[in-house]
Amino acid sequence: MPVSPTYPGVYIEELSSGVRTISGVATSITAFVGYTARGLDNRAKRIFSFADFERHFGGLAADSELSYAVSHYFANGGSEAYVVRVPKNDAKAALITAEDSAGAGAKKALTFTALSKGAWANQVVVDVDYDGIPVADTKAFNLTITDRTTGVTETFANVTMDTAKSSFVEAVVNDPDTGSQLVSVKVADATAGRPVQTGLAGGDIDLTALKNDNDYGLRLTLDVPETAPNTPVVSQLPVVVIAKGDAIPGSILGLAKLVERTVNLALGAKLPGASVRVTPSASGKGLRLMADAGPGRPVDPTITVTTAVANDLAATLKLDGASNPSKNVSHYNLGKGRAADAQIDAVAGEDGTVLPKSADLIGSQAQFTGIYALLKVDLFNILCIPDATRALASNPKALDSANVDPNSIYSAAMTMCKERRAFLLVDAPPNVNTVDSAVDWKSSGLKVHDTNGAAYFPRLRMPDPLNDFQLRTFAPSGVVAGLLARTDATRGVWKAPAGVDARLTGVQGLVYELNDQENGALNPLGLNCFRTFPVYGTVCWGARTLTGADAEGSEWKYVPVRRLALFLEETLYRGSKWVVFEPNDESLWAQIRLNITAFMQSLFRQGAFAGASPREAYLVKCDKETTTQDDINRGIVNILVGFAPLKPAEFVIIKIQQLAGQVQA
Repeated sequence: MPVSPTYPGVYIEELSSGVRTISGVATSITAFVGYTARGLDNRAKRIFSFADFERHFGGLAADSELSYAVSHYFANGGSEAYVVRVPKNDAKAALITAEDSAGAGAKKALTFTALSKGAWANQVVVDVDYDGIPVADTKAFNLTITDRTTGVTETFANVTMDTAKSSFVEAVVNDPDTGSQLVSVKVADATAGRPVQTGLAGGDIDLTALKNDNDYGLRLTLDVPETAPNTPVVSQLPVVVIAKGDAIPGSILGLAKLVERTVNLALGAKLPGASVRVTPSASGKGLRLMADAGPGRPVDPTITVTTAVANDLAATLKLDGASNPSKNVSHYNLGKGRAADAQIDAVAGEDGTVLPKSADLIGSQAQFTGIYALLKVDLFNILCIPDATRALASNPKALDSANVDPNSIYSAAMTMCKERRAFLLVDAPPNVNTVDSAVDWKSSGLKVHDTNGAAYFPRLRMPDPLNDFQLRTFAPSGVVAGLLARTDATRGVWKAPAGVDARLTGVQGLVYELNDQENGALNPLGLNCFRTFPVYGTVCWGARTLTGADAEGSEWKYVPVRRLALFLEETLYRGSKWVVFEPNDESLWAQIRLNITAFMQSLFRQGAFAGASPREAYLVKCDKETTTQDDINRGIVNILVGFAPLKPAEFVIIKIQQLAGQVQA
């Protein structure tokens, strides 16, 4: 702040230097769009390893081209990616509706729907309890949502059916940032009460009524419908809870653990894998029993406690019919509910059989689906769509042309890449497997023709871990994206991702082995080729954009030149936001020149530009020549930034001359 002197002495005033550091943006964050076995539909998820992909998207799947592409990306040097899952065209989302009571007069309370389509959600269960909820509050409850496949559990405490409260269940669970990542919830009937509590909850227990002068037990019946073949339904399971002379638990929690231990010991011999979880009830003074059927049994059992055991504890534990325990409801199981358990209208999740079609992959810009899910991503640099050139499962050499049109998909993708300053990797279709077909495809078959993309040929042969590592043909975009990321990290975005250093990890063969003459026919067309050389192995042997044909003479002929320009554009776009609304005069222009020059100089020192000196390598101009008085009047400041790109040494010509008759003086 300006100093206003009031007393004799020394004052300190800090002055702004006008320096605002410009940091280069990332250059190789790759976005993948296509089908995966599981995961949230049409929502871009950021991952940093293939382990992340396995956790969120289910790992490799034989019918998921994207899953292999992501694996290839990280194997070849990729470090950060976004994945957008597009479900199969005929997939279904699992759902279940929970009722507010059982029997006649029951109303539909809540409908739980999986956030993504597929059979994976049939293993998602929802539990409702009233633990810790005031007795007078008959609309509040706690939700626990569990994915049994991954073990992921989500808890939403003290949500309510009351739309006037901030804890309204729809607002809490459906929040895109802090809500559930497994299901969405919708109130099915505004007049309904809260969902029935899951499990069998008894009344308040008087611990002083427990005796140890004899063996005291329970008789439980577990109803397990739709059990696996030859698996018995457990009924009338006698359990000794308190043996003669045993210590009586001093708390409800201790009693719950005792009942849980004794019941599960008896249950283990009857129904292996099944278990009963016993916890204190909502009041903290009783017990709540919940049964898990275990693996191989699709629906969890309900529990009934009878009084047919000598020295029976059912009445003492307030679990018998006369004690009026809460209605017994097993887990609300998405896709597999039973009307007898106050859960109805179950729709099973289905993976479907028809892989995403062109319209699914392109998606809707208004609804942020397909590639447009990436509109919500702050920054991505490379786009891969392996499903765009998906082969038929019955014929790996034929394009799935009935469902995907590569030109439509790539056209929409290229438009987005132009808007987001990203680079599109185009895969050759599976039926492009000879030099002649490659020439035809690049010359006339491929309708996408722009500077922000590159095409690669041929497709790659790599081991398939899901098929005993037998070789399978893959689209190369995942491998190339990893190569670009590795090259950016080790050499810089200005280095061509090609040459003997551009080895392709994991590649064991090519659909077509090119020789020099064949490579020479494709390279002038701007089609980047893969080659296999002794010692070096399989490498990328081309670095031209889609407009890189010799006949075009494009200034954006080479991939590294175009990607460097995109890097500069995105960096300067983000690094110059501070300029907006600043006074538009020489002082501002000087600051702009200072900051951008410092950034360009740092790149020059790294070897990003051609030229022996900064004057030859780059230009930063912002003054009254670039910004006229008319521009100032209209609120415009013009900045001119130029750079001398490094172009790859694509052809190395060595001239050899024979020297004869040389005489040494």
